[in-house]
Amino acid sequence: MLPLRLTRGVQNLHRLQRIAKVLTQHGFGHVVERLDLGRYVPLRFKAAKVGQDKVQTSKSIGERLTTVASELGPVFVKLGQMLADRPDIVPADILQALQALQDQVAPFDTESARRIIADELGGPVADLFAEVEEEPFASGSIGQVYRARLPGGRRVVIKVRRPDIEGTIRSDLDILRWLAEALESWMPEARPYRPAQVVEEFERMLLREMDYAHEAATTNRLCEAFHDDDAVTIPEVIWSHCSDNVLTLEMLEGAKVDEAIELYGDKLDRAKLAVTLTDVFFHQFFDIRTFHADPHQGNVLVKPPARVGLIDFGQIGVISDDTVGNILVLLLGALSRDMNVVAEALDEMGALSAEADRHQLISDLQMLVDKYHGQPIGRMRMGSMFAEAAEVARRHDATLPRDVVLMLKSLTTIWALALRLDPDMDLAAVLRPRLSAMIRSRLAPSRMFRSGALTLWHVLSLLRSGPQQLREVLRKASTGRWQIQVRHDNLEPLARDIDRSSNRLSFAVIISGVVIGSSMVVSSDPQVEVLGIRLQTLGVAGYLIAGVLGLGLLWAIFRSGRLS
Repeated sequence: MLPLRLTRGVQNLHRLQRIAKVLTQHGFGHVVERLDLGRYVPLRFKAAKVGQDKVQTSKSIGERLTTVASELGPVFVKLGQMLADRPDIVPADILQALQALQDQVAPFDTESARRIIADELGGPVADLFAEVEEEPFASGSIGQVYRARLPGGRRVVIKVRRPDIEGTIRSDLDILRWLAEALESWMPEARPYRPAQVVEEFERMLLREMDYAHEAATTNRLCEAFHDDDAVTIPEVIWSHCSDNVLTLEMLEGAKVDEAIELYGDKLDRAKLAVTLTDVFFHQFFDIRTFHADPHQGNVLVKPPARVGLIDFGQIGVISDDTVGNILVLLLGALSRDMNVVAEALDEMGALSAEADRHQLISDLQMLVDKYHGQPIGRMRMGSMFAEAAEVARRHDATLPRDVVLMLKSLTTIWALALRLDPDMDLAAVLRPRLSAMIRSRLAPSRMFRSGALTLWHVLSLLRSGPQQLREVLRKASTGRWQIQVRHDNLEPLARDIDRSSNRLSFAVIISGVVIGSSMVVSSDPQVEVLGIRLQTLGVAGYLIAGVLGLGLLWAIFRSGRLS
């Protein structure tokens, strides 16, 4: 039976029915049945289940998942895009197909956008802005972006969130959470893909991206961090023109990397620009610990001779101090080709399961490093290296935190852009001094003293509270209030099937009783009447009732798809 949170609204039920239909149409009818969603699929759509084998041979699973996400709308498209960034979870063939997903949503009308701006900022648009273009130059599932000018002539961009988008997203997130829990409970073979963890991460990412106040704060923090760096530009937040649903930012000048190479030619100091680009992200990763998680070409602008601008901080990553330390160790181990150090760093991050074969993992990582060690920088393909490393991690059931994966993916993207600018750039030569300096700073006496003092405080706190907690445990045990909770997995489908079978059996017994009773009445004296009605007439009526009930039972069995 579905949880109450899914059955409390007709809209959710209609949405669930839509999901079940689309999955069945594209060859995932077996998943629909395993999740007990077959009741939501009309018979005409179940015909897709008959041709399921044909669908599976004509299209790959990844292609069908891409089609399903596209048909189910923006939230599922964004989920597919997020999975395309998780090569440590998703197999390479599915991941490649998901990368084709595009967040293409028709823009909502500009009049609605103007009303939102006026309501959110508390004044007529004409008073707030000297000019706002009539058509948005970018549109996505959460909002759309307009070019504009402030009364003083300053060029800005305005991001406006779609009206009523929050309710739609939260409704789909409710359904996704239930589907993830159901997959883990009723389909054990889906557990290696960690559906519940994926949906939890996706929910945090999507709600953070939807929060324009959070994006404004992140943009402002990075703008302040690079304020004194003449080689880096982050758009300034126009706080007087911002709200939860409207974000106004300074418009940056510049061109994408490929366009800049053609447009500016020799005016670009490409070698210096490549170093600046990598330094910008190393500073975000290891010093600020908040970084741009989507640094594709469209979000990186360059100007001659070597100036870098970053835009669109809707997707960001945040890493803790402990994680930074583990990443430093991991990168140093990789650069020095010491895979034992890499394995230790992965273990410290909680990436390795208890069943992981560490010796085989170290061997596979060593083979991967040896494959690329010594190759000319210009021949290296960072995308391939990252994909192969992720495949090794997935094969050994090693799962990194999402922000760490985003960081490594961002590093891969930036390295590719840097090599586009300067094919002779040696990233290891740029990275090793920074990593060594950070290791030295983390081992500085002052930092070690602070860390030791914090550890001592935790120990003293434990010694102070430990006896009281032990006494509480003993008191509960002595008074019989000690409780042991037992949790069972994978029994829900069995209980559901037993309940359904017992209901059908009871229904069949009732039908049999009506048939037997009617037979006895029909064979009685035809002259006997009850309330003026002959008993034989009542017997025939009983037959009719039993026939209707029997057909209903057959229909229910047929609907379940389990005739044999």
